[in-house]
Amino acid sequence: IGTVGIFKDITELKRNEKKIYNMEYFDRITGLPNKTLFFDRLKVALNGAKRNCVRLAIIVIDLDNFKTINDTLGHFFGDRILKQIAENIKGLVREADTVARFGGDEFIILQPGLKDITDVTKVADRILEKFRSPWVLEGREYYITASVGISVYPNDGQDENILVRNADITM
Repeated sequence: IGTVGIFKDITELKRNEKKIYNMEYFDRITGLPNKTLFFDRLKVALNGAKRNCVRLAIIVIDLDNFKTINDTLGHFFGDRILKQIAENIKGLVREADTVARFGGDEFIILQPGLKDITDVTKVADRILEKFRSPWVLEGREYYITASVGISVYPNDGQDENILVRNADITM
């Protein structure tokens, strides 16, 4: 009686699965989570906030008149600035926070486990301060402004869509 074994290399299959996962949940330009992954994380954080009676905050950031950059300098250049902005925003938040690209020129931040309401305003102030300085790309300075809106659970909404909508409205 002998033993027969069949082996199959699934390296390519795993590589393709990872590629599909990344395409589904991450923004291709910035590498940040996209809207789908953001809402998934928000749902989990919201359930935790309800269970543990803690706050969480949503910060929406909209780049003002970013279309002008794409129209005058091209989308390739605009994408490079978006990537730079994404990296800077990530550097201004806690590791537990989620920074996502929500759409064209809009970013959104989830801050779970908010201890003090002033923590979210401090982050928003740091973000706005960053936009007071020029963005430098290829040795040239570009001034881009941003608008920020905030909502806090439970005060400003009890579910994901209302919290995001209310943060967008306050912007």
